[in-house]
Amino acid sequence: MTKKFRKYKLLLDEGLSPRDRFKILNSRHNLKHIKHDLGRSGISDEDVWKLAIKETRLVITYNVKDFKKLVATKQQSGVIGVSTNLPTDQMDKKITSLLSKSEKNDLFGKYVFVSSGSRR
Repeated sequence: MTKKFRKYKLLLDEGLSPRDRFKILNSRHNLKHIKHDLGRSGISDEDVWKLAIKETRLVITYNVKDFKKLVATKQQSGVIGVSTNLPTDQMDKKITSLLSKSEKNDLFGKYVFVSSGSRR
């Protein structure tokens, strides 16, 4: 039995490249960038988190420390932390792989870290 493809709603945090640099994610998922698409540059992590919850988006961020604390507060969103050493093209492939292997709500209410090795 083949697994049903799930289209995720994703929110790229301010420090990440614009969504057009994430070729695979941008073509398969509903991908928005907090600064380049939504014009919300400089807002607090809490406000990014509230927006992600409101729109049921998973946050993709380098800001592991702050978002790791926030993820435990709500089940309507989740956080995919990424290593600053991971090039954008590799980030694109690894996050796409993570999403394709995940079940419907596996990533909501959770924190996952993606690095050049494997996810934790």
